[in-house]
Amino acid sequence: MSDWLAPITTAESVTAGHPDKLCDSISDAILDACLTIDSEARVAVETLVKGMEGKAAIVLAGEVSLNGTAPDYEAIARNTAASIGYTDHSIGMDATSPELCKVHTYITTQSEYISQGIDGDLDSQGAGDQGIMFGYACNETEDTAELRGRHFPIAAALSQRLTRRLDIIQRAKKIPWMRPDGKSQVSIHLDGNRIHEGDGMRYPQHVNNVVIAVQHARDAGGLAEDAQREFIRDTVWEQVVKHAIPERWLDGFDTSNLIVNGTGSFPDPGGPYSDAGLTGRKIIVDTYGGGKHGGGAFSGKDPSKVDRSAAYNARWAAKHVVAAGLADRCEIQVSYAIGRAQPIGLLANTFGTGSISDLELSNRILNVFDWRPAGMIRDLDLKRPIYLATASGGHFGRSPTEDGHFPWERIHEDRLEALRSE
Repeated sequence: MSDWLAPITTAESVTAGHPDKLCDSISDAILDACLTIDSEARVAVETLVKGMEGKAAIVLAGEVSLNGTAPDYEAIARNTAASIGYTDHSIGMDATSPELCKVHTYITTQSEYISQGIDGDLDSQGAGDQGIMFGYACNETEDTAELRGRHFPIAAALSQRLTRRLDIIQRAKKIPWMRPDGKSQVSIHLDGNRIHEGDGMRYPQHVNNVVIAVQHARDAGGLAEDAQREFIRDTVWEQVVKHAIPERWLDGFDTSNLIVNGTGSFPDPGGPYSDAGLTGRKIIVDTYGGGKHGGGAFSGKDPSKVDRSAAYNARWAAKHVVAAGLADRCEIQVSYAIGRAQPIGLLANTFGTGSISDLELSNRILNVFDWRPAGMIRDLDLKRPIYLATASGGHFGRSPTEDGHFPWERIHEDRLEALRSE
C-alpha cells in the first residue's frame, strides 16, 4: 500500500499572529479588561482586521455591560496587536500608529431581553444562548513523558506545540527574520497492525508529515531565492520541529515529509495584509483538531455564554472520565436553551472503550459535575481575567498554571473517586 493511502490522522494549529487568532486575542484581551473592572461583566465582542496599501484597520463590534467605566477598547486592541508583533506596516500592520492603523469601535450594551434571562443565582441563572457543546479526552498523549497528563489527541497536541514554539521564537526575536503569521499541520501514521479492542481504532504510531507556514522577511538569510528556501526549511527543522515534537514521535521520520511554505515562500507583507482576520473562525484549531463541534466560538465571550463555559466544563468532565480509567476515549455532548439553568440533554460516548455503559456514565457525569451556568462558573472560577492566554495555542490540552489559567485541565482526585463509585 502506498504511504499516502495508509491510515493517517491530521490536525492543524495557527500562531498568535495569524489574522484570525490576532482577532481572537484582541477580543479576549477586551474581555479580560472588562472582568478586571467588574467580574459580573457581560461581554460579547468581535474583532475584524485588514491591512491594505498604506493603511490598516481594526474593527471592534459587540455588546458590553459592566458596573464601572468601560476600558479603553482602542488602546487594548492596539496594545494586543503590538504585543503579538504587528508594529511595522511593511510586515502587515503597525498597530501602534494612528496614521497607519485606524480603530473603529461599535460596542453597545447587552440587550435587556437577553440579560433578564441570564442573571440570577445557581438555580435561576439561565444559559446565555441555546446551543450544543462538546468536550473530549483520550489517552493518545499518555505514553509520552512530555505530554503525560494531557489526555488529548496526539496530532492536535503536536500541532499546537509547533505554533506555540513559533510564537516563542517570534516574541523573543530569537530569529529576527521570522514574522508573527504562521500555521502548522501534523499528520500521524496509525499502526495498521495494532487495533484497539474496544472501538476498532488503530493506535497512533509516529509523525508522518509536518507542514509549516511561517511568514518571513524578504531578505531572510541574505540569500538568493532557492538557497533562502532551503535555509528557512533547515531553520524550521532545527529550531521549531525538533524542539516542539518529542523524539518518540519523530522516530523514523522522513525529513522529505517536512513541508515548509509549500508554495515556495511567504515573504512580507503577511498577516492582516494578506488575509483578513475575524474572531471565531478557528473553532476546530481551538478545540481538538477534528471531530464534533457545536459551532459556537469562544473568544470575546464572558462565561455566562455556555458556548464557552459549557465547552470548558465538558472538557473537564471528559478528562476526568479518561483519567479515572473509565474509558480510553470520551466525548460529551451537552445542550442548552436560552434562559434555562439546567441543560436540555447530556450524552457521553466512549466509542466502545468504556468500562461501564455510556448511559450509566452519562448519569454519573450529570451527578458529579454541575451543569448549571452558575455552577460551572463557580466550579471553574471563570469570572477572572484568564482568557487572553487561551486565544492562541489551543484552549484544551494545556497545562493548568499556578495563577489560575486553564482550570478545566486540572484533575481533582475527589471527582475521580466520585465518578468511579457513583
